[in-house]
Amino acid sequence: MSDKNRAKVLIGGSIYELYGFESEEYLQKVAGFINTKIEEIEGSQTSSNLSLERKSVLIELNLADEYFKAKKQAENMEMELKDKEKELYDLRHSLVEAQMKGETQNEHLQAIEEENKKLAIENAALKERLLSMNERHKEEESLAEKSAKDDGTQNYNVNQGVNNNGNPGVNNNQNNNKKNKHKHK
Repeated sequence: MSDKNRAKVLIGGSIYELYGFESEEYLQKVAGFINTKIEEIEGSQTSSNLSLERKSVLIELNLADEYFKAKKQAENMEMELKDKEKELYDLRHSLVEAQMKGETQNEHLQAIEEENKKLAIENAALKERLLSMNERHKEEESLAEKSAKDDGTQNYNVNQGVNNNGNPGVNNNQNNNKKNKHKHK
Protein backbone atom coordinates (compact mmCIF):
# COMPACT_ATOMS: atom_id res chain seq x y z
CA MET A 1 0.00 0.00 0.00
CA SER A 2 2.98 2.30 -0.22
CA ASP A 3 1.75 3.43 -3.65
CA LYS A 4 -1.25 5.17 -2.15
CA ASN A 5 -1.14 8.73 -0.92
CA ARG A 6 -2.62 9.78 2.39
CA ALA A 7 -4.16 13.13 3.22
CA LYS A 8 -6.07 14.56 6.18
CA VAL A 9 -8.92 16.75 4.96
CA LEU A 10 -11.64 18.84 6.62
CA ILE A 11 -15.16 18.17 5.29
CA GLY A 12 -18.20 19.76 6.91
CA GLY A 13 -16.26 20.59 10.06
CA SER A 14 -14.92 17.06 10.56
CA ILE A 15 -11.43 15.75 9.79
CA TYR A 16 -11.15 12.72 7.53
CA GLU A 17 -8.12 10.73 6.49
CA LEU A 18 -8.23 9.94 2.77
CA TYR A 19 -6.15 7.43 0.84
CA GLY A 20 -5.75 7.38 -2.92
CA PHE A 21 -3.40 7.11 -5.86
CA GLU A 22 -3.88 10.79 -6.60
CA SER A 23 -1.69 13.46 -5.05
CA GLU A 24 -2.47 14.99 -1.64
CA GLU A 25 -3.12 18.29 -3.43
CA TYR A 26 -5.81 16.62 -5.57
CA LEU A 27 -7.44 15.01 -2.50
CA GLN A 28 -7.55 18.44 -0.78
CA LYS A 29 -9.15 19.89 -3.90
CA VAL A 30 -11.89 17.20 -3.81
CA ALA A 31 -12.55 17.92 -0.11
CA GLY A 32 -12.79 21.65 -0.91
CA PHE A 33 -15.33 20.92 -3.65
CA ILE A 34 -17.49 18.90 -1.19
CA ASN A 35 -17.29 21.76 1.34
CA THR A 36 -18.51 24.19 -1.33
CA LYS A 37 -21.52 21.94 -2.02
CA ILE A 38 -22.27 21.69 1.71
CA GLU A 39 -22.15 25.49 2.01
CA GLU A 40 -24.53 25.83 -0.97
CA ILE A 41 -27.10 23.56 0.73
CA GLU A 42 -26.70 25.19 4.14
CA GLY A 43 -26.93 28.64 2.57
CA SER A 44 -30.38 27.97 1.14
CA GLN A 45 -33.45 29.00 3.18
CA THR A 46 -35.06 25.57 3.14
CA SER A 47 -32.02 23.74 4.53
CA SER A 48 -32.37 25.03 8.10
CA ASN A 49 -35.28 22.66 8.79
CA LEU A 50 -33.55 19.66 7.17
CA SER A 51 -31.79 16.88 9.02
CA LEU A 52 -28.13 16.12 8.35
CA GLU A 53 -29.19 13.00 6.46
CA ARG A 54 -31.47 14.99 4.12
CA LYS A 55 -28.76 17.57 3.58
CA SER A 56 -26.39 14.77 2.61
CA VAL A 57 -28.94 13.38 0.16
CA LEU A 58 -29.38 16.83 -1.42
CA ILE A 59 -25.61 17.19 -1.77
CA GLU A 60 -25.42 13.73 -3.32
CA LEU A 61 -28.25 14.60 -5.74
CA ASN A 62 -26.54 17.84 -6.74
CA LEU A 63 -23.24 16.00 -7.27
CA ALA A 64 -24.98 13.28 -9.32
CA ASP A 65 -26.71 15.98 -11.40
CA GLU A 66 -23.40 17.76 -12.06
CA TYR A 67 -21.75 14.42 -12.86
CA PHE A 68 -24.35 13.44 -15.49
CA LYS A 69 -24.31 16.93 -17.03
CA ALA A 70 -20.52 16.85 -17.19
CA LYS A 71 -20.62 13.32 -18.64
CA LYS A 72 -23.14 14.41 -21.31
CA GLN A 73 -21.00 17.44 -22.10
CA ALA A 74 -17.92 15.20 -22.40
CA GLU A 75 -19.83 12.83 -24.73
CA ASN A 76 -20.94 15.79 -26.88
CA MET A 77 -17.38 17.09 -26.99
CA GLU A 78 -16.12 13.64 -27.92
CA MET A 79 -18.66 13.41 -30.76
CA GLU A 80 -17.69 16.92 -31.86
CA LEU A 81 -14.03 15.90 -31.75
CA LYS A 82 -14.76 12.84 -33.91
CA ASP A 83 -16.65 15.04 -36.39
CA LYS A 84 -13.72 17.47 -36.48
CA GLU A 85 -11.28 14.57 -36.97
CA LYS A 86 -13.40 13.26 -39.86
CA GLU A 87 -13.60 16.77 -41.33
CA LEU A 88 -9.83 17.11 -40.96
CA TYR A 89 -9.32 13.72 -42.64
CA ASP A 90 -11.62 14.76 -45.51
CA LEU A 91 -9.77 18.07 -45.87
CA ARG A 92 -6.41 16.29 -45.94
CA HIS A 93 -7.77 13.86 -48.52
CA SER A 94 -9.05 16.77 -50.62
CA LEU A 95 -5.69 18.50 -50.27
CA VAL A 96 -3.85 15.40 -51.49
CA GLU A 97 -6.25 15.11 -54.44
CA ALA A 98 -5.77 18.80 -55.26
CA GLN A 99 -1.99 18.40 -55.06
CA MET A 100 -2.11 15.39 -57.37
CA LYS A 101 -4.38 17.26 -59.78
CA GLY A 102 -2.04 20.25 -59.60
CA GLU A 103 0.96 18.04 -60.39
CA THR A 104 -0.91 16.54 -63.35
CA GLN A 105 -1.82 20.02 -64.57
CA ASN A 106 1.79 21.15 -64.14
CA GLU A 107 2.97 18.19 -66.20
CA HIS A 108 0.37 18.99 -68.85
CA LEU A 109 1.41 22.65 -68.80
CA GLN A 110 5.06 21.69 -69.21
CA ALA A 111 4.16 19.46 -72.17
CA ILE A 112 2.22 22.35 -73.74
CA GLU A 113 5.14 24.71 -73.13
CA GLU A 114 7.53 22.23 -74.78
CA GLU A 115 5.17 21.88 -77.74
CA ASN A 116 4.90 25.69 -77.89
CA LYS A 117 8.71 25.98 -77.99
CA LYS A 118 8.90 23.42 -80.81
CA LEU A 119 6.20 25.26 -82.74
CA ALA A 120 7.98 28.59 -82.20
CA ILE A 121 11.19 27.09 -83.60
CA GLU A 122 9.27 25.63 -86.57
CA ASN A 123 7.53 28.97 -87.08
CA ALA A 124 10.86 30.83 -87.10
CA ALA A 125 12.31 28.31 -89.59
CA LEU A 126 9.26 28.65 -91.85
CA LYS A 127 9.48 32.45 -91.72
CA GLU A 128 13.16 32.24 -92.62
CA ARG A 129 12.37 29.89 -95.48
CA LEU A 130 9.55 32.17 -96.71
CA LEU A 131 11.86 35.21 -96.62
CA SER A 132 14.48 33.26 -98.55
CA MET A 133 11.91 32.17 -101.12
CA ASN A 134 10.64 35.76 -101.49
CA GLU A 135 14.18 37.00 -102.01
CA ARG A 136 14.82 34.28 -104.63
CA HIS A 137 11.56 35.14 -106.35
CA LYS A 138 12.51 38.83 -106.47
CA GLU A 139 15.93 37.92 -107.83
CA GLU A 140 14.33 35.70 -110.49
CA GLU A 141 11.91 38.47 -111.47
CA SER A 142 14.76 40.93 -111.65
CA LEU A 143 16.79 38.55 -113.80
CA ALA A 144 13.77 37.88 -116.01
CA GLU A 145 13.21 41.61 -116.53
CA LYS A 146 16.89 42.16 -117.26
CA SER A 147 16.91 39.22 -119.64
CA ALA A 148 13.82 40.51 -121.39
CA LYS A 149 15.40 43.91 -121.85
CA ASP A 150 18.60 42.33 -123.12
CA ASP A 151 16.68 40.17 -125.66
CA GLY A 152 15.00 43.21 -127.11
CA THR A 153 11.51 42.09 -126.29
CA GLN A 154 9.09 44.72 -125.30
CA ASN A 155 6.93 44.71 -122.27
CA TYR A 156 3.32 45.37 -122.95
CA ASN A 157 1.58 47.28 -120.17
CA VAL A 158 -1.82 45.62 -119.89
CA ASN A 159 -3.22 48.16 -117.47
CA GLN A 160 -2.56 51.10 -119.81
CA GLY A 161 -2.86 49.35 -123.16
CA VAL A 162 0.36 51.03 -124.40
CA ASN A 163 3.59 49.37 -125.59
CA ASN A 164 7.12 50.66 -124.97
CA ASN A 165 6.98 52.82 -128.12
CA GLY A 166 3.85 54.57 -126.95
CA ASN A 167 1.57 52.96 -129.56
CA PRO A 168 -1.74 51.86 -128.07
CA GLY A 169 -2.17 48.11 -128.08
CA VAL A 170 0.39 47.44 -130.80
CA ASN A 171 3.94 46.36 -130.30
CA ASN A 172 6.86 47.11 -132.60
CA ASN A 173 6.92 43.61 -134.06
CA GLN A 174 3.39 44.05 -135.39
CA ASN A 175 4.31 47.45 -136.87
CA ASN A 176 7.42 45.96 -138.45
CA ASN A 177 5.40 43.07 -139.86
CA LYS A 178 2.94 45.49 -141.48
CA LYS A 179 5.80 47.52 -142.97
CA ASN A 180 7.44 44.41 -144.26
CA LYS A 181 4.21 43.22 -145.93
CA HIS A 182 3.88 46.51 -147.79
CA LYS A 183 7.45 46.30 -149.04
CA HIS A 184 6.99 42.83 -150.48
CA LYS A 185 3.98 43.76 -152.58
